[in-house]
Amino acid sequence: MDDQINCPQCSSENAYNDGSLWNCPDCGHEWNPDTAAATDAEAGQGVRDANGNPLADGDSVTVIKDLKVKGSSLVVKGGTKVKNIRLTDGADGHNIACKIDGIGAMNLKSEFVKKA
Repeated sequence: MDDQINCPQCSSENAYNDGSLWNCPDCGHEWNPDTAAATDAEAGQGVRDANGNPLADGDSVTVIKDLKVKGSSLVVKGGTKVKNIRLTDGADGHNIACKIDGIGAMNLKSEFVKKA
């Protein structure tokens, strides 16, 4: 099979073509390689906020929900404005580095902020 594709979910080599969809017998995942390529292209367009707006270094954002600060009793309240963010490539999903007044330097996930 020259057109063999590995499963995008479990990377199994046992995936097979069933009409327009590919199936993985190991994990049960079904996908359309054309749609998956379009989704990968959208995902590569950078960091987006909770509303889908693209974020860039230096932007100002607003926190949309109360966030507990790990290892502390502090809480970042929803509605807190954060200026001059920096986009990072955090492995744990925290892709925004910033300084918040009264709390200090911390990392945030883009899904909990909206562009101001």
